[in-house]
Amino acid sequence: REVRYVQVSGEQFKSMLAEEHVPDEIVLLLTDLFTKVLDGRNSHLTDGVKRALGREPRDFAEYARNTAAAGVWRI
Repeated sequence: REVRYVQVSGEQFKSMLAEEHVPDEIVLLLTDLFTKVLDGRNSHLTDGVKRALGREPRDFAEYARNTAAAGVWRI
């Protein structure tokens, strides 16, 4: 099946959560979390993989392309 990402604004996200009757404190928590995840602060690679696994890190897009090409996610 097709899975795709649709970008929404913070206000749209809050509105969608409210429509699903998500409690206000959870709306605030999730909005803060996703704002921080999507603001770019996590867009660079660090040395954690090298320190833990002894190999260079790679970005997620590269991982996803390679894994999809290997057929791992086929049904």
